[in-house]
Amino acid sequence: MNSTDKIYTLPQLLDQVKTWRAQGSKIVFTNGCFDLLHLGHVDYLEKARQLGDKLVLGLNTDRSISSIKGPSRPLQDEMSRARVMASLLFVDAVVLFDDDTPLELIKAIQPDILVKGDDYSVEQIVGHEEVLNAGGEVKTVPLVTGYSTTNIVKKIEEQVKK
Repeated sequence: MNSTDKIYTLPQLLDQVKTWRAQGSKIVFTNGCFDLLHLGHVDYLEKARQLGDKLVLGLNTDRSISSIKGPSRPLQDEMSRARVMASLLFVDAVVLFDDDTPLELIKAIQPDILVKGDDYSVEQIVGHEEVLNAGGEVKTVPLVTGYSTTNIVKKIEEQVKK
């Protein structure tokens, strides 16, 4: 299997999720920008995948990242980021979304488990009401302290200034 085989359009993903569900798989969903892959991302995604059978990763498009984080981001284009994320063994599917939040994507997929890092409370997680109302679970996983793309970018900028 190539990493590109795990990058789906929404209609393709919905078909795949239907197949996984028919096989009895528990679907876990998380989302993010994942601009520069680092230990914090790897640890987080590995823990998220352990909560179920299949991990679906909603990945912000370039446009949505720029809207959220400003014009200097993303550092890598969406297809590069999607390919890197799809290459991870514990990520079963990657789907791009163009909105500022993954709410519509969550409504479409209806994951069994919605996951974010523990820097969020359950009530702050976009889609928590929809998942809970459908009988699913919303969980947080502990993050590795000190790892973030923003911090890495700042560190690089400081090194360049020296």
